[in-house]
Amino acid sequence: MVTRRNYGNGNVLCFTALFMSCVCVAERDYYSLCEKQPIGRLLFRLYCETRPELLRCIHLLDAMEDYEVTPDEKRKSRGDQIIKKFLTKQVSVCVLMFVLVFGNCRALHDYLSGAPFSDYQNSMYFDRFLQWKMLERQPVTKDTFRQYRVLGKGGFGEVCACQVRATGKMYACKKLEKKRIKKRKGESMALNEKQILEKVNSRFVVSLAYAYETKDALCLVLTIMNGGDLKFHIYNMGTPGFEKERVQFYAAEICCGLEHLHRESIVYRDLKPENILLDDNGHIRISDLGLAIKVPEGELIRGRVGTVGYMAPEVINNERYSMSPDWWGLGCLIYEMTAGRSPFRARKERVKREEVEKRVQEEEEEYSDKFTEDTKAICRMLLAKDPKQRLGCQPEGAAEVKAHPFFKNINFKRLEAGILEPSFVPDVSEYRGCLCDSSARDKITKVFLLQRRCSRSATSCLQPEVCFFISCTGLDSNLVHAVHVY
Repeated sequence: MVTRRNYGNGNVLCFTALFMSCVCVAERDYYSLCEKQPIGRLLFRLYCETRPELLRCIHLLDAMEDYEVTPDEKRKSRGDQIIKKFLTKQVSVCVLMFVLVFGNCRALHDYLSGAPFSDYQNSMYFDRFLQWKMLERQPVTKDTFRQYRVLGKGGFGEVCACQVRATGKMYACKKLEKKRIKKRKGESMALNEKQILEKVNSRFVVSLAYAYETKDALCLVLTIMNGGDLKFHIYNMGTPGFEKERVQFYAAEICCGLEHLHRESIVYRDLKPENILLDDNGHIRISDLGLAIKVPEGELIRGRVGTVGYMAPEVINNERYSMSPDWWGLGCLIYEMTAGRSPFRARKERVKREEVEKRVQEEEEEYSDKFTEDTKAICRMLLAKDPKQRLGCQPEGAAEVKAHPFFKNINFKRLEAGILEPSFVPDVSEYRGCLCDSSARDKITKVFLLQRRCSRSATSCLQPEVCFFISCTGLDSNLVHAVHVY
């Protein structure tokens, strides 16, 4: 059944029957549609802007988000500003103080999830959301993308740059060749990596945007990281190693990435410099989740996997473990970023695997004068041979690691909100050069210019939804792909 609604700015087709196929009743939930999904969140806020009483609620929610990441020394003045701005006869100062002290906005969300959410579902903004869901449900194939140069090669295939034709958004396409997978009996590993990536949604872990297959390969379309890997920066940018401030920043972001994985009951198991990638702005993400695995609730797992020199003693001994190998790996990374060498093997040292594993199990790491007392202390606690004594392996988990004096200068709330600026911003051209040739760059430019020239009347375009959002609502193209994550 197709109904037509008139919103005063032209007739908009509303496919009411499409609702059941795009957003089932079980998913018709305020938090899922209006908070978790970026495009749904944007459209609900656009709807709220049409009603002053709802817009005030949105402004208060935004003020609370800003208050949560305000530095401690400025919190009191920011709280006073919020109270003066939002205190009315209907809202008592006690209620506002409760919200500020405990960061509890549930009452606001409870209100918005009632009648306002019901009214939103009968608006043009929700119709537009359904159109996006329809666009999301279109099959993804190799023709969805333009393919560009190879960025790197791995055990199962290669990684190349690619661009979504509809939006111009750039990604990295990891191609797992079916012949290699079958030859190495890696079917379960490939499937596991895709399933793990589908569960991950963190600014500190590479995200899966799309997945499709061709005749010859399984393709995972991932966040593109142009700044090189941590190993390159440690060993090829002057004296090996980093200053303490930079080590702290990277270690804090890695800690946040591990915390997200562990919250999903996922143990990473392959933490090493090659798997930590930098983006254009100097932030890092954990990549290559091929060895990650979900740990069943209340159980321990066993598996002798990882990279020589970075595997924890319990992994080498084939003992049962849960999240402990990841905190050992963080200790190895902090040590290597500081010393300019791994804790149990010198740079380019020729040594057998058995010897390295013996060192990991029996020898204590050595500390040079590059290590401050805090750095030395956190390394020793993370590199404890006994996982029961290791930092991060207690019930507090990542919170225990974050509370260590080594991170005393890191405001984790601001870090997790993406507000803290890195001390180092990579020169992308220095590491990989351009992702595509000049003709390809021209095509990218034309795509964005075309999208910017589109208007509300551009319903004849091949992708009217894309044109509508990017040109009319000012939607960041980074959000366009996000519907595929959820």
